Amino acid sequence: MNKGLWKKCVEFHGHSCPGLAIGYKVSEAAKKKMGLDYSKDEEIVCVTENDACCVDAVQVLTGCSIGKGNLVYKDSGKMAFTFFNRKNNEALRIVLKPLDKSEGREKRMEYILNADIDDLFLFKSPKFKIPEKARLFNSIICENCGESTAEHKIRFMNGKKVCLDCFNDYSRGF
Repeated sequence: MNKGLWKKCVEFHGHSCPGLAIGYKVSEAAKKKMGLDYSKDEEIVCVTENDACCVDAVQVLTGCSIGKGNLVYKDSGKMAFTFFNRKNNEALRIVLKPLDKSEGREKRMEYILNADIDDLFLFKSPKFKIPEKARLFNSIICENCGESTAEHKIRFMNGKKVCLDCFNDYSRGF
């Protein structure tokens, strides 16, 4: 374990915890299994299936971030991460194996940080394709609240262009 990189993760996240340790190790696993380096642009993409502490370590260690468009949140509630390498089209889904939670948080964190990646994770092929590169969208002013909104998030309601906050969806319960 690289204590300097762990310290960077803790500083970014605000505290050390088992969740952050999972993110540290999943990033280590992706780098090792796929030969990845830090993503300066969108050459590496991570699709995270959770929004827990682990995602902060993934951002720090892989260079994948929502702002850059190469960290995508797919809410399945699973401790799973899919990494894509745009340079060689390689993809890998990494899923956390169940952990023994009978020990305290500190012992669990130490176990995660020191365990072999093959003991922590299942490695699978993803069932979905790489997300498209981030796009820039024109801004549209919501005709209800006056706030600027990306054009792909605008809806029409009563003949007006409105943002998602102002839009009253009509689904009839389905």
